[in-house]
Amino acid sequence: MSRYTGPKFKLSRRLGISLSGTGKELKRPYPPGQHGQGQRRKVSGYGMQLMEKQKLRHMYGLNEKQFSNLFVKASHMPGITGENFMILLESRLDNLVYRLGFANSRAGARQLVAHGHVTVNGKKVDIASYLVSPGDVIGLRERSRGLASIKEALANRNFLPNYLEFNEAAMEGKFTRLPERSELPQEIDERQIVEFYSR
Repeated sequence: MSRYTGPKFKLSRRLGISLSGTGKELKRPYPPGQHGQGQRRKVSGYGMQLMEKQKLRHMYGLNEKQFSNLFVKASHMPGITGENFMILLESRLDNLVYRLGFANSRAGARQLVAHGHVTVNGKKVDIASYLVSPGDVIGLRERSRGLASIKEALANRNFLPNYLEFNEAAMEGKFTRLPERSELPQEIDERQIVEFYSR
C-alpha cells in the first residue's frame, strides 16, 4: 500500500485524532461524509485493532510495508513489543527533525531529509527512516541553515521533548536518550496493534 496523499482533515476525523497536532481538524467531532454525524456503528475487536494501527501509521506517515517491517524489528527486541515499536518510530530521523523544530510537520521533515539538508554526527544523511541512536547529534548542512522554511519552523516551535537537547547557536540537537512510554503519544493503545499483528 502506498503512502496516503488524500485530505488530511478527513483522515483525522475518520480516525478521531489530530494528525497535524493542532487539533483544528476535530472541530467537527464526528466522521466525514454525508452520514458521518449520525453514524452509530458497533466496532468489532478487529476493527478497533485496525483503527489503532491506522492511527499510529498515519501519525508517523509510514506506508504499510515500512510500518510492519519496523514492528517485526521491535518484536525481536528484549522488553515490551508495543513500547519498543513506539520507541523505534520516535527514533526515526524524520521524526526527530520534526521534534527539534526544523519542520512544521513530519512530511516537511521527511522532505528536508530527502533533499540532503540534514546531518547526523556531521555527515549528511538523506534516508528518512534512519534510526538515530542515543548520543547522536542532528544538525543542518551549512548552506541549509539560512532556509526561510527552517527559520519559520524554529520560530513556531513551542515544545521540545525531554530526550532532546537543542543548541540554538549551532542549530543542532542531540538525541540524549531513548524516550519513555509516558513521553510518547497517549492517545495510542499499542497493545491493540500488537494483537493486530499477532493474529
